[in-house]
Amino acid sequence: MRFVTGRPFNRTALVFALRACAALAFAAPAAAGAVTAAAPPAGQPTLEEARRFVEEANTRLLALNDRQQRAEWVQATYITDDTETIAAEAREAGIAATTEMALAARRFDSLALPPDVARQLRLIKLSLVLPAPADPALRSELTQIASALEGMYGKGKYCPAGKEGACQDLGDLSRLLAEDRQAAALLDAWQGWHAIAPPMRPKFMRYVELANRGAREMGYPDLGAMWRSNYDMPPDAFAADLERLWAQVKPLYESLHAYVRARLGAAYGTTLVPPAGPIPAHLLGNMWAQDWSNIYPLVAPPTADPGYDLTALLRARGLDARGMVRTGEGFFSSLGLEPLPPTFWERSLFTKPADREVVCHASAWDVDNEQDLRIKMCIEITAEDFNTVHHELGHNYYQRAYRRQPFLFRDSANDGFHEALGDTVALSITPAYLRKIGLLDRDPAPGSDTAFLLRMALDKVAFLPFGLLIDQWRWQVFSGAIAPADYNRTWWDLKRRYQGVVAPAPRSEADFDPGAKYHVAANVPYTRYFLADILQFQFHRALLRAAGYSGPPHKGSIYGNKAAGAKLEAMMALGRSRPWPEALEAMTGETRADASAMVEYFAPLKAWLDGQNRGTKAGW
Repeated sequence: MRFVTGRPFNRTALVFALRACAALAFAAPAAAGAVTAAAPPAGQPTLEEARRFVEEANTRLLALNDRQQRAEWVQATYITDDTETIAAEAREAGIAATTEMALAARRFDSLALPPDVARQLRLIKLSLVLPAPADPALRSELTQIASALEGMYGKGKYCPAGKEGACQDLGDLSRLLAEDRQAAALLDAWQGWHAIAPPMRPKFMRYVELANRGAREMGYPDLGAMWRSNYDMPPDAFAADLERLWAQVKPLYESLHAYVRARLGAAYGTTLVPPAGPIPAHLLGNMWAQDWSNIYPLVAPPTADPGYDLTALLRARGLDARGMVRTGEGFFSSLGLEPLPPTFWERSLFTKPADREVVCHASAWDVDNEQDLRIKMCIEITAEDFNTVHHELGHNYYQRAYRRQPFLFRDSANDGFHEALGDTVALSITPAYLRKIGLLDRDPAPGSDTAFLLRMALDKVAFLPFGLLIDQWRWQVFSGAIAPADYNRTWWDLKRRYQGVVAPAPRSEADFDPGAKYHVAANVPYTRYFLADILQFQFHRALLRAAGYSGPPHKGSIYGNKAAGAKLEAMMALGRSRPWPEALEAMTGETRADASAMVEYFAPLKAWLDGQNRGTKAGW
């Protein structure tokens, strides 16, 4: 899950759901005909046994998944010690049971199977984000380490020396990085948060050993190779394809980097921000330098015209939280998709309750894998949350579209598709759309395009190298190419290579800066977010073409176009039943990811940036 406000749907809950469902499947007494990994049939396996294994796994996992989703929902919307304990116990039990099911599925590896059966058996094995060794003691140790690492991150705080009672959590420190413009204060916040990670280092080293052992027992060389096997192509070919995509967008990123570096140099001085070097990480408005949108006021074009203030327009209209969601539903209805079910409006959480604690982070839920769709948000009447509502509903409509598939296929074509689809919908929130729904009375002046595209690039383009490097580092750690003695050095080598970003203070192997990012501490694969950033523009281009639109892509919206809606729904309905290139082809006519759509979208900005950068060498 990418922890950018308003971005993620509840993918983490779904992962835990599969684990916990499998846990219950093996912890409870087996019903007649239930899948039981502990006692697989003796003798040579048969095709009929494989079919029965898959059918029974789908049926049982679906029923148990529904139960787990409800527990996860209650935990997120009624935070108490009891609800947290129930959810934690299910998660801890999940790894062991899913491992047993995945090992049982290996019994059929030697059979020549129909594609749909073979695919479901493979997905059972690949559902293990953290495969545990079969040895019960080692499995228990890995479970405890995984929980401890996530807990250490979640409890992290910076408590400045000599300031009793002034501890700051990540939210506090992130706000400071976003809003403060004093370099010393930014450095203090950056160092304070990164100081939470060194105690994780020994546990992380042991986690790598145990997770790799579990991956080898599943038949993979290491955990990184297992993660990369989840993309319908050989692991090494997938890694090479990511580098191909990065090469397509690297010139755009370098132009943005050069422009931002010059503007930061003007703000902070060229001693701190050298005119031809990398940028210190603490100056980019985000703890990990992954999203630069918070520094827009520092880098905005001198004559920037914002065009319109969407937040003001929403408030002038008098929209409340439910009205925001109704507007989002109207977008999908205009494409010819069915309205949301009545239970969505009865069971979703739209505003923060006054009487209890809830997890406000926006997420989309499919509680029963049929029609019990929900979103969970503490909606505010802002432009950001208006975009987020459309994004989260995109996940809901995707979830509903693939509900006719077997349980193991009820997911996006690959783990980047779900995020990409939500963001694709948000790309259609253009002035043309806002005019059609009555929020805007006229198009903004042409000069506003540069400001709009720069804001977008500080989010979308700036994120790309970070989205790539996290798993580049982990894959090499898992393979042994990066030794524990080099964890921190190689982290910053990759940050400099891909992002053109350097640490703002001396670092050593006494530090463990990767652990200061949630996804590393919590064992969440990250490449999906890089793919989503690329795919959303490819989806957007294809849908605009289906709608008959041929103008600038940053101005195009598919609102009201049923041809685009039909193409979108046809792709979503496939779920994960086919290799992702086939799902991509169903919507775009293309069989491989292509970053040229993103390059086309930002082409006017690239030309403007290159003009601003004239006489300056891009790169670092």
